Amino acid sequence: MTEYEKIRNQIFQIASEDEFEALALKVFKMQYNYVNTYRDYCNLLGKTNPKSLSEIPFLPIELFKSHRIIDSGLEPNMTFLSSGTTNSIRSSHFVADVTLYEESFQRAFHLFFGELDGKVVLALLPNYIEQGSSSLIYMVSNLIAKSNHPYSGFFLTDYDSLLKTIEKAKSEKLDIILFGVSYALLDLAERQADLKGVRIIETGGMKGRRKEMIKTELHDILSQQLNVPFISSEYGMTELLSQAYSFQHGIFKTPPWMKILIRDAEDPFSWLIDGKTGGISVIDLANLYSCSFIHTQDLGKKSVEGFQLIGRFDHSDIRGCNLLVNN
Repeated sequence: MTEYEKIRNQIFQIASEDEFEALALKVFKMQYNYVNTYRDYCNLLGKTNPKSLSEIPFLPIELFKSHRIIDSGLEPNMTFLSSGTTNSIRSSHFVADVTLYEESFQRAFHLFFGELDGKVVLALLPNYIEQGSSSLIYMVSNLIAKSNHPYSGFFLTDYDSLLKTIEKAKSEKLDIILFGVSYALLDLAERQADLKGVRIIETGGMKGRRKEMIKTELHDILSQQLNVPFISSEYGMTELLSQAYSFQHGIFKTPPWMKILIRDAEDPFSWLIDGKTGGISVIDLANLYSCSFIHTQDLGKKSVEGFQLIGRFDHSDIRGCNLLVNN
């Protein structure tokens, strides 16, 4: 059994903070040895032998737009591209083993939403389908197939068919989950649709289709107009193979193989205590063959319950983590 195989077998068995830290340090060593961009970055920082989570270097997420981040000895069996506006550079995540992604999102879904079989999984994600090569579409397609229900499916912008399907499922007292991009859910809300009893999982953003708004405002509008007590959210991205989910009060929870840290907005090498707002940094151990340690461009804060998403950095706010971006 290779070292990769040993680590992979442990990722989804983590049962404590100590186990997470020990495995994260093993993953760091593997990625430092075999992921060229990450090794170059660690060398530039002079951080090559961390002894704890707080000492591990985190790669700026922008590098997924300009560098090939994958074990240099492996070829991807799938490449996911981020969504973007016209002429924007899209991030590429080269995935060496897509079955690891499948296991990650299936386990996370089961952890937070229960058994998938028999649920009705609906998707209102038009822009992701239009742009193609989306990790979100891959995930939701898989969940739809695994739900094993004839009502499950994608609806692009066919709101009438979506609402008819929801009404049929509700009349049969089925468990319904709707994944929707923010602007499409607002379009649906303007139709005065009553989605009482439906679990709504908002993801993405306005994608240039509507004015951006903060999550609390968006969720207040959606919950009131769609007649649901709260809106859930999925926190994931092209560069990650794991997802966090929020429930009431916008608090996100991570699966055991994923961890959120909050860094100082002015000093990306300094970590903040709970309750302080800063940059969100993610450890995703399912990113075994690329990079598990990523500085995102999101702002948030942690608490004992989980973490909250506050907003995004302006480009001018990003400090000290661009060593390789223009190289």
